[in-house]
Amino acid sequence: MPTIAIIGGGPAGLRAAEVAAQGGAAVTLFDAKPSVGRKFLVAGRGGLNLTHSEPRDRFVTRYSGVGTPPDFWPSVLAEFDADALRTWAAEFGVETFVGTSGRVFPKELKAAPLLRRWVERLRKQGVEFQMRHRWTGLTRGTRWNVHFTVEGEPHTFEADAVILALGGGSWPDTGSDGGWTDILRTLGVTIAPLMPANCGWEVSWPAALLPEAEGKSVKNITARVSSTVAVGELLITRYGLEGGIVYQLGSALRAMADPEISIDFKPSFTAEQLISKLGGARRHFLAEAQSKWRLSEAAFAMLKHLSNEEAVGSAAALAATVKNFRVRLTGPRPLAEAISSAGGVCWSELESTLMLRKFPGVFVAGEMIDWEAPTGGYLMQGCFATGTRAARSALKLEIASPD
Repeated sequence: MPTIAIIGGGPAGLRAAEVAAQGGAAVTLFDAKPSVGRKFLVAGRGGLNLTHSEPRDRFVTRYSGVGTPPDFWPSVLAEFDADALRTWAAEFGVETFVGTSGRVFPKELKAAPLLRRWVERLRKQGVEFQMRHRWTGLTRGTRWNVHFTVEGEPHTFEADAVILALGGGSWPDTGSDGGWTDILRTLGVTIAPLMPANCGWEVSWPAALLPEAEGKSVKNITARVSSTVAVGELLITRYGLEGGIVYQLGSALRAMADPEISIDFKPSFTAEQLISKLGGARRHFLAEAQSKWRLSEAAFAMLKHLSNEEAVGSAAALAATVKNFRVRLTGPRPLAEAISSAGGVCWSELESTLMLRKFPGVFVAGEMIDWEAPTGGYLMQGCFATGTRAARSALKLEIASPD
C-alpha cells in the first residue's frame, strides 16, 4: 500500500485525497489552516458554481496558459468532466441545476453541506487530516521526506508520493497565499509569477462620474481587447471596472503595455440603425440617445464624462462612439482581491501525469499550475480534474522497495 502525502486542503487536494484513498493508498492530507475547504466555502458565497453545462468541445477552450500542451485539457477533462462532477455531487445527496447562463449550482446554493459530507466520506475512506502543518520543503531519502512547521516546531513525514495542491495566490486568508513559490524555486522549479486573474481593473474616473454611476451596471454589451471579444456586463466601482467582461479579458489586458478596452454599448444595432433611431435630432444628441437608444445610467454617465465634444457632437459621431467606446485602464486590482490567479508551475516542468520532471513521485494539481480560466464553473472543474489526474498518476507510480 503506497503512502501518499497531499499538501493543501482545497478542492484539488481534497479530490486527490479521495481518488488516492479509493485506489487503496494510505493518504494523509496536510493543511496550514485549522480546517480544510476554506476557499471552497468562499466560492459558496456566490452559490457554489461547480461547473458549466456547455459541450466539452467548447468547455476545453476556456482554459489558457503559456506553454500548455494542446491535448492536456481535452484529455484531463475527458477523465473527469462536468457530468462526472454533477454525478459526484449527487452521491452526497446534493442535487444540482443549470442556471440561465449555463452555470451549474447545487440546489441549496451552499457549499457547507457538501463540504461536510465530503470530509466525512474521506475520513471513512481512511484519509488522515493533519491541520496547522505549514509546508516548508522536500528532501529525498529512501522515500520522500516532507517537511513542515507545526506551531513553530519542525516535523517530517515520509511518503512514497507527494501531491502538492497549495492553490494560487488569491484569497490568501484561506491559506492560498502563494508562499510555496519560494520553496519550489529554491528546489530549481521554474515558476511563472503569480498574477491576479478574474479580477477588477482600475480606471482613473473623472470625479463627476462616480456620483452618477458608481455601483451601477452596463448590461448586454460586448467588449474587445485586441482580437479577444467578450459578452456580458460591467459594474462601475469607485476604483474602476468589475464584472464578467473584464474577467474574461484579463489575460489579453495583461499582455498590453497600455491596457485599453473597447466597448460596444449597443451590439444589437448597427451604427446606421442607431442614427435612424435618433430621428430628426439636430442637437443634444446624447440626451436624445439616452431615451431613444435606452442607454443605461452607467453608460450615459461614461459617455457624458469620458467623451469629448466632437465624439458626441453629431448623430454619426455619437453612434460611432457608442459602438467603439474606449476606456483606458491603469492596472488590475491586487492579487489578494482576485477570484483566481494566473501563473504558477510552468508546463515545461511537468509530465502529462502532472509529475514534476525533476522530482519523480512529486505531483502538482489545481491553481499551482500555470493555467487560468474565466469564472463560470471552469475554475472548480479544473481543480477537480487536475486533482483526479495527479492522484491517478501517483497510484500508478512504481514504488521502490527500501534498501
